[in-house]
Amino acid sequence: MKIGLLSDTHSYIDDQIMRLLTGCDEIWHAGDFGSIEVSDRLQEIAPLRGVYGNMDGQDIRQVHPKVQRFDVEGLDVLMTHIGGYPGKYHPDVRDIIKENPPKLYITGHSHILKVMSDKNLNNLLHINPGAAGKHGFHKIRTMVRFSVEAGLVKDLQVIELGKRA
Repeated sequence: MKIGLLSDTHSYIDDQIMRLLTGCDEIWHAGDFGSIEVSDRLQEIAPLRGVYGNMDGQDIRQVHPKVQRFDVEGLDVLMTHIGGYPGKYHPDVRDIIKENPPKLYITGHSHILKVMSDKNLNNLLHINPGAAGKHGFHKIRTMVRFSVEAGLVKDLQVIELGKRA
């Protein structure tokens, strides 16, 4: 299964992002859509799993939850917008992660691309795809694509979308 992962679009989506997501079996958005139109456009390409971010309004919060936990091809996934990262988990999810760690933990919010594992929790893989939008302090817009096969993340690609401004 091919996954396109992005976050922090802040109401911005362009043809380049849409092209890069074409062919994905699912699209995952780790919050701060910015507008329901971004969610709607992404769903035109593939089934969408998303969580709302701190900047998202009620329209998005009615469609996307704060936290999602789901299984894809045997991979246990936990996704939230503000969640921290290995060694600095946010209090909202710290107990969930420590008591029942997922295999893949996805967050957004920081606008900082991170791919790292937590050696203390059975090599839980953490991915923050950075920010695909133009709002924020990041210099380069980013997203991530990967495949899920038999419970494993494979062929992970970090994609630079160009400068923010």
